[in-house]
Amino acid sequence: MAGLRLGPLLRYTDGSSATVWVEASRPCTAEVRCADGAHGTARTFQIAGHHYALVQVTGLTPGTATEYEVFLDGTPVWPQAGSGFPPSVIRTPGEDDDGLRVAFGSCRWTAPPAGGKDPVGPDALDSLAARIAADPGGERPDVLLLLGDQVYADEVSEATRRWLAARRDLGDPPGDQVADYEEYTHLYYESWLDPEVRWLLSTVPSCMIFDDHDVIDDWNTSAAWLADMRATDWWRERVLSGLMSYWVHQQLGNLSPAELDADPLYAAVRATADGTDALRAFAARADADPSSVRWSYRRDFGRVRLLMVDTRAARVLDENHRAMLDPGEAAWLREQALDGPGTCDHLLIGSSLPWLLPHLVHDVEAWNAALCRGERGERWARLGERLRRAADLEHWSAFPSSFDELTGLIAEAGTGPGAPATVSVLSGDVHHAYVAEPSWQGRGPDARVAQLTCSPVHNSVPLSMRLGFRFGWSAPARALGRRFTRHGRNGRPAVSWRRTGGPWFGNQLMTLTLRGRSARLRLERARTGRDGRTSLLTVAERDLT
Repeated sequence: MAGLRLGPLLRYTDGSSATVWVEASRPCTAEVRCADGAHGTARTFQIAGHHYALVQVTGLTPGTATEYEVFLDGTPVWPQAGSGFPPSVIRTPGEDDDGLRVAFGSCRWTAPPAGGKDPVGPDALDSLAARIAADPGGERPDVLLLLGDQVYADEVSEATRRWLAARRDLGDPPGDQVADYEEYTHLYYESWLDPEVRWLLSTVPSCMIFDDHDVIDDWNTSAAWLADMRATDWWRERVLSGLMSYWVHQQLGNLSPAELDADPLYAAVRATADGTDALRAFAARADADPSSVRWSYRRDFGRVRLLMVDTRAARVLDENHRAMLDPGEAAWLREQALDGPGTCDHLLIGSSLPWLLPHLVHDVEAWNAALCRGERGERWARLGERLRRAADLEHWSAFPSSFDELTGLIAEAGTGPGAPATVSVLSGDVHHAYVAEPSWQGRGPDARVAQLTCSPVHNSVPLSMRLGFRFGWSAPARALGRRFTRHGRNGRPAVSWRRTGGPWFGNQLMTLTLRGRSARLRLERARTGRDGRTSLLTVAERDLT
């Protein structure tokens, strides 16, 4: 009899359909049955001995919430008996809905087993799950955006380290980091079998994008870094397995039913008894020629447009032509952002890496980019490469031309009679939260523009990092940054910005409530009460329009 190994994850939803992702223990037919009669079935497909299905549920009624069950070969497997959680539901937007609640964050290191001591504090997703479960009819996000580092392939838990040691010799590279597809699946089990997170992902739709730790720290930092990785005997299996596991566990659920129906890879893996070779060939093409694959995607929620942007795999790493996005990706982003003036009230750009950073960090990254392209000679270029890797100098500001292009695109998208009310860049990565607002020389865009950064959901924030980021926003840091700018012979960016909120530290989530042309932001931090239960404490709340 087939069992439910992982999931269900509620992914895409619209007014009449939804997708639900599951992993089963053996080949079977997965079925989702809703209390209102809507349903969907899908046969599992096989990747590396694992069996997955993405069930397309049709016949849903707009503007309703319906409980659902999951069956494998006709046997009920979800909800789990005695779980203590309310039934999972699929909520659909109504035709007249003008509101959307978007929760987002990044960087979730795995939580310890129940009862174990958590070395990095309470998990913000666990806390969100607990709040929704306690009041199923109360406030909940309409969609959860996970902006990178859903798993940590290079910083595993002690339990995973023991599991790896029982499987192979950790004295051989890559040591106590994951090496292949099977080990990636273990990371997803460890992360998504957490009871609170498992239930949360079964009842709140989610959109995801990768960042570096989903593969390895500093992934695609530079051409020299990539050459060093490709010279090892373990990197190829690592990166192909990382891309394969990302496609299965995260990317598939990002797509709409229409996009799935048109996806040749999805058709190929389901057309054979074992889709491993087809998926591996796809991953190999993506690694050899990143421009051949698009991981970025668009989602429309009524009059709210979300553009989730791949800031890792789509990079151009040649020092003379460095770009965060290859030409095809940049053209796609521009087309989507400017599509149909007047058709959206709010434009959200999901970028795992922040566009606007603390001023000193921005200036140091732009200076480092100048050094690495040879602005100060070969000796400085070699030093610049070492600094880039040691200090993770690889955000938008480390790709100056891409920073300028994104700045110009945001201004263009936010200007004119059909401009949205807000343009928000949603990011994580930097292990603190803040709000930064730009200003342009002369007339700026008509839209209210903001950089909204929230990280981590569940990870450590060392004191040195807290002090460094606090200093990075300070006036003395800005003065120091100007010295780096002069040494790198860099011009000033076309936009200036100021921090209008934060920095905030801890395990946290941001929530945007968008209604009509208004936007309200709330930041909440996870905390543990005297009774040992976790909850979310509101730290800041403000209007963005």
